[in-house]
Amino acid sequence: MSTHSVDVNPTECVKSVDASCSVSEIDEYDFSRFPERPRNLNMDRDRQRSFDERSLVDLPCFSPPVSSRADNISRIDHFDSLPFSPAHRSGFDTPRSFGHEGSPMMAEAWDALRRTLVYFRGKPVGTIAALDSSEEKLNYDQVFVRDFVPSALAFLMNGEPEIVKNFLLKTLRLQSWEKKIDRFQLAEGVMPASFKVLHDPVRNTETLMADFGESAIGRVAPIDSGFWWIILLRAYTKSTGDTSLADKPECQKGMRLILSLCLSEGFDTFPTLLCADGCCMIDRRMGVYGYPIEIQALFFMALRCALVLLKQDAEGKEFVERIVKRLHALSYHMRSYFWLDLKQLNDIYRYKTEEYSHTAVNKFNVIPDSLPEWIFDFMPTHGGYFIGNVGPSKMDFRWFCLGNCIAILASLATPEQSNAIMDLIESRWEELVGEMPLKVCYPAIESHEWRIVTGCDPKNTRWSYHNGGSWPVLLWLLTAACIKTGRPHIAKRAIELIELRLARDSWPEYYDGKVGRYIGKQARKQQTWSIAGYLVSRMMLEDPSHLGMIALEEDKQMRPPLRRSASWTF
Repeated sequence: MSTHSVDVNPTECVKSVDASCSVSEIDEYDFSRFPERPRNLNMDRDRQRSFDERSLVDLPCFSPPVSSRADNISRIDHFDSLPFSPAHRSGFDTPRSFGHEGSPMMAEAWDALRRTLVYFRGKPVGTIAALDSSEEKLNYDQVFVRDFVPSALAFLMNGEPEIVKNFLLKTLRLQSWEKKIDRFQLAEGVMPASFKVLHDPVRNTETLMADFGESAIGRVAPIDSGFWWIILLRAYTKSTGDTSLADKPECQKGMRLILSLCLSEGFDTFPTLLCADGCCMIDRRMGVYGYPIEIQALFFMALRCALVLLKQDAEGKEFVERIVKRLHALSYHMRSYFWLDLKQLNDIYRYKTEEYSHTAVNKFNVIPDSLPEWIFDFMPTHGGYFIGNVGPSKMDFRWFCLGNCIAILASLATPEQSNAIMDLIESRWEELVGEMPLKVCYPAIESHEWRIVTGCDPKNTRWSYHNGGSWPVLLWLLTAACIKTGRPHIAKRAIELIELRLARDSWPEYYDGKVGRYIGKQARKQQTWSIAGYLVSRMMLEDPSHLGMIALEEDKQMRPPLRRSASWTF
């Protein structure tokens, strides 16, 4: 692997902040009407719809190409007119930054987040995973792509986009490196899992060292890094209204390389993406191999973001056409086969097996006897969710938080399904939230199954780490999903739980136990994404216009004719 050395002149970043209130003092707003709130009138501009809001049938692949200059101007105007755009401050008149007088916990969080900043050539390029000095550093002193996302959103919401821009460009540079693991060369588009800045005090130089999976536990390349990169590029563009970064030739090429990987044709008969265990946030063996919900939801969201960001030139147009076709197939597949509610569960319970031909109802040959006992008590009368995995003779019925929240934010879930997911969370609050939000997956696997599935992994014992542990970082995803579905009271309740303990416990990485009562047995303290996740949640709840950075509205052209279920009646 090649490296790059440069001289360094580190600087410190200090920014004053304003005051804020505690979450218990936030007024109750009618968030369900938020997308329809008034905006500034501009008759010429308002005659056009945002590219983000176009139906797929309106995309340029179905019409003559638009010149890049005209496209840029049009896109900037659209960003200003979006109802979610932070360029139009919400009617709630919330300050951009939060400070020491109104909320000590917010002030502490901002101070801690700024201490995690990593500098390269004197510029901030990311945040390290954790500041915990009581444990061996391992790779917690590196900048992880997925871990940086909540940090990036916090800085964008606070009007500090420069660090996000630097991060996007630096990781893009790393993508172009030659990547070899045990004499095998990885695909050109693979994004790093993380990178580290190595300082030589004698020569006063710094070297970037990237990890593409060759140093990771299990030696698994991260599939989600490329998706998070595209999603974050769109968030930056949406927040700043600046399309020049996304329009850079290197950014356009980087997106095309990522898309080439995930849109490639092979032997698979499903539109979902085949993945190995450990390729996402669930970064250890946990039986998520195959088609895990987290990757499929991120895949869907990244494809939709790429439609907004790709230029309509000769190269971009080809990818847009491929993306549109894949999105139609992927949305139908996920909404039809990954969705579970009471009616669907009862249908599976009565499945016939060994069905052949196109008329088969049990298309994956799922054996009803494979249904776990816990699912019958867990499934509420009103509510549903996207299950963890679907494959031949296999349905993983576990609940995975990140995948379901991303499904809501990307509008992979229909409005009815999004509300059903929220119903499930409220109905099963003790199981999924408990005393410390939020369960990464539910339920935990135990005993003989644990030994087989995890390979006896001591970190993933029951109700710990990824095996049913509680992760505070997931709070920002829950908050965004709550605002999008018009249920801010759920987020407010979860934030109040976080504020009881998280800072007092020194911002742990995760919690153990059925209800998240205990600090994780191997959890790092001063975990950056626990800090940033809290900040993003608070800022988003106080100013819901920030939701536009990370949420996409439904495209009704992708809605399949689904059977109506009992859980869709509200």
